[in-house]
Amino acid sequence: MAAPEERDLTQEQTEKLLQFQDLTGIESMDQCRHTLEQHNWNIEAAVQDRLNEQEGVPSVFNPPPSRPLQGLLGWGYYLIMLPFRFTYYTILDIFRFALRFIRPDPRSRVTDPVGDIVSFMHSFEEKYGRAHPVFYQGTYSQALNDAKRELRFLLVYLHGDDHQDSDEFCRNTLCAPEVISLINTRMLFWACSTNKPEGYRVSQALRENTYPFLAMIMLKDRRMTVVGRLEGLIQPDDLINQLTFIMDANQTYLVSERLEREERNQTQVLRQQQDEAYLASLRADQEKERKKREERERKRRKEEEVQQQKLAEERRRQNLQEEKERKLECLPPEPSPDDPESVKIIFKLPNDSRVERRFHFSQSLTVIHDFLFSLKESPEKFQIEANFPRRVLPCIPSEEWPNPPTLQEAGLSHTEVLFVQDLTDE
Repeated sequence: MAAPEERDLTQEQTEKLLQFQDLTGIESMDQCRHTLEQHNWNIEAAVQDRLNEQEGVPSVFNPPPSRPLQGLLGWGYYLIMLPFRFTYYTILDIFRFALRFIRPDPRSRVTDPVGDIVSFMHSFEEKYGRAHPVFYQGTYSQALNDAKRELRFLLVYLHGDDHQDSDEFCRNTLCAPEVISLINTRMLFWACSTNKPEGYRVSQALRENTYPFLAMIMLKDRRMTVVGRLEGLIQPDDLINQLTFIMDANQTYLVSERLEREERNQTQVLRQQQDEAYLASLRADQEKERKKREERERKRRKEEEVQQQKLAEERRRQNLQEEKERKLECLPPEPSPDDPESVKIIFKLPNDSRVERRFHFSQSLTVIHDFLFSLKESPEKFQIEANFPRRVLPCIPSEEWPNPPTLQEAGLSHTEVLFVQDLTDE
């Protein structure tokens, strides 16, 4: 079957054209299109008219040839009988259509297509033996799909159980060793009896005229097409020759389709590789960008931490300075040298500098600590030690000394040298 002419046809008309061709088996697309155009693209009416022609009923558009009408009498007779003839064929079509609903053909209901194939295989082997071509164990649609996917020829055999030539064809031709070898090596083989629903359904699609019937199907012009039909009894050598001729004549289509498919596959593989390379590059760029963001974020957090530390250090120094100033303001005035209750204390600071100041015997050791704390040279944390005897003066309240003693209670003399020990790093 040739590829359909799609010029001036809508998509719906093209689908109807292909469906009508499959239902009727007409190979000429021009004839299929002409018939559908006669029936105003009503596919049901066109198929029914085609069936009427096959059953011997004249078509509405192709009446049987008759003798030319002569004279007014002939034309008058024709005009009088025309309504009766039209009514007769209309009633006949309605009756046949209704009869199909009342007594439908049981073969039209396909319930177990695979079971139909398996049943035919078993009956074939029981009658003709197990030496036969390998049957495709699946439905007709599955066979078409596999042949299309594998780019192979599909040989379809419809078996007429009641036909007089079926037995001889199966026994002598189909089971011949050379025929078996050709079919098994070069094509898929699907077979079924037309008495089975699956076989009857395929029969309605292929529209065979007699049995035995063989149809060679292949992918042509991107659709599964019947490229050869063999009907009637045929000898093994003739069958081999005709099948070989059909395959050789159409092998170029499979080669072309195979090349196109390989090109499509290569294009798809290339596109897939390009996509994978692009995705890999994209992931690498995304990873680089992620690492950059993380590095920027790490630097930002580090800078924030440094800045916070600087601010904290500045606040600490500021608080410390404010505390020194407050302590300095709170110090009592220094006694005069003539005051008999005064104590002259010389402080040796950790930086080897010396500071001298007078205090009153009655003042707490806390005053000494506050004085040293207010000095710029003094460390932040320190303790005051006396040398004779060597001891640490309790200048800050503690559990042992909740209230630090006075200078007199601490045993200090009128002149003392005290040492300031730095405790900042401890």
